Amino acid sequence: MPSSRSLWAAVAVPMAASLVVAAGAASAFASDSYTIPLHQQVPLTAAGFGSTKPTCADIPTSQDGWHFIAPGNPNQIAFVKLTVTFEPGGPKEITTFDAPNENHAYVASEPGAKLVSAVAEVTGGSLEWFNLSHTCPASTLPSSTPPKTPSATPSSTPSSTTSGTPSGTVSSPAVSSPPASVPASPGTTTGAPSTTASSPAPVTGGATTGGDLAKTGSDLPVGLLAALAGALIAAGGVLVVRRRKAL
Repeated sequence: MPSSRSLWAAVAVPMAASLVVAAGAASAFASDSYTIPLHQQVPLTAAGFGSTKPTCADIPTSQDGWHFIAPGNPNQIAFVKLTVTFEPGGPKEITTFDAPNENHAYVASEPGAKLVSAVAEVTGGSLEWFNLSHTCPASTLPSSTPPKTPSATPSSTPSSTTSGTPSGTVSSPAVSSPPASVPASPGTTTGAPSTTASSPAPVTGGATTGGDLAKTGSDLPVGLLAALAGALIAAGGVLVVRRRKAL
């Protein structure tokens, strides 16, 4: 008759073997991954999503942040791979998940980009979809070097203006003042010019008024001059009488 020790060994060995097989099967089941879609409808934008927060993990505020989560027990469910597509930006593939657990995922995109597709590969549980938990729209502009401000006064600008006239304005023509009255010549009036010719100045003895004037001490006899004058007067009288008769 077999001993009790032999009987125990005969029972324990098959039981241990069955436990090892069961553990291996459970481990293999837990490591299997499957693909699930996003629960929310796409396309959508970070600013247009209903749930927003100021920041998403370490994503800079100059970009849009997206926080995805696989619902369920974080000790049993985890992301294996997350593939998202943005316009603009194209597809992105994330394989590192550790904040705060492996069932959370954070993705950055350009400000205003549209999420047009999202698919996740997970392990554990039996999920039918995963969620977009919240978004973090960009709140600051991307850092860039500000343009240089030109100096207020170009170096080629002259330091002073000419003639006291401001630059860019047209100076008005100067209004000429009326001419000053011309001083009257000695012996004339300041009014309208006289139409009466001035009489020649009398000739003083021994002086001449011009190179061709006769001298006062003429060589002709005075009597001869008087006779000539009388003849001229008589001839003039005869001419006057004839003219009257002719009329």
